[in-house]
Amino acid sequence: MINHIAFAQLGKANHGWLRANHHFSFAHYYNPQRMGFGTLRVINDDWVQAGAGFPSHPHQNMEIISFVRSGAITHQDSMGNTGITPAGEVQVMSAGTGIMHSEYNRSTQPLTLYQIWIEPKQQGVTPRWDSKKFATTSSKDSFPLLVSGYKQDAEQALFIHQDARIYGGKVTAGSKITLPIIHQAYVLASSGSFTIFDELGQGINLHQGDGAEVTAQSRLKIEATAEAEIIVIDAP
Repeated sequence: MINHIAFAQLGKANHGWLRANHHFSFAHYYNPQRMGFGTLRVINDDWVQAGAGFPSHPHQNMEIISFVRSGAITHQDSMGNTGITPAGEVQVMSAGTGIMHSEYNRSTQPLTLYQIWIEPKQQGVTPRWDSKKFATTSSKDSFPLLVSGYKQDAEQALFIHQDARIYGGKVTAGSKITLPIIHQAYVLASSGSFTIFDELGQGINLHQGDGAEVTAQSRLKIEATAEAEIIVIDAP
């Protein structure tokens, strides 16, 4: 079953330096019908002005993933980790027992990114931060595996403390891709347009900014109607 969430339905916030679109309730946006999707608690589609960002603030017991769509984000935390994550790279932070961090757009161009929060399967882990570069070229038949909590994926994906996988990347027009779904999936249309199909073969069209909840399916079939950037989050 597929529940399509159009971009216009997302929660909106405009702080001048930050323009945010919330897939689920967050900060001043509250919708009792959109409190999360299983262990997936937050998806924020953010635009950050050049030179602006999020001052140091705390997190605890959350897996936080940043998928940079354009520009670059500068990270610094209380564990001594620092790094610049540009478009084409992904960063993860396990907040665990508690961590302070800041994130800024230190460039002269706007930054766009998805901020994704997933609840961990265990509380009180040691905080950590990591980033990894993935292919930025368009594919016609596959997505990179970006993030995973499964040991067998350790060499190819960033680790989080949850039995989840996040796939994502750019695909060419006409691409046809099928992904297995272990739990349930949330699909993000980062750019372009594409169609996703339920197990009965009924298609739902997604366009830039849209999201979709996919439940009661063992696989997800995707067909790109134009060049697109797509993210698929498979989490309990």
